[in-house]
Amino acid sequence: MYKPLPESLTIKQSKVNGLGLFAKEGIAQGTNLGITHIKIGEEILRTPLGGFINHSNTPNVVKVELRDEKYTKKWSLVSLRDLKKGEEITIRYTFYNI
Repeated sequence: MYKPLPESLTIKQSKVNGLGLFAKEGIAQGTNLGITHIKIGEEILRTPLGGFINHSNTPNVVKVELRDEKYTKKWSLVSLRDLKKGEEITIRYTFYNI
């Protein structure tokens, strides 16, 4: 069965902006949280996971570029440090103007 979010994340009201991603449990540094964006041709498509990440100048995850045979490019979230239960997942935006 398809799940748009990993079991360790949930969507809740954010103090940053609107809704955001939050850790349902502690998450270890270096954990791959899933794919946020896929580039097909010149178009970048956002996955459900990518739709709820809020920007921060001091993010706790980073977007890592991956390549495979099916898609031109795809990006995955990786935790920069250990994340605490209830902590909002944030990233420094690079695809969108803030």
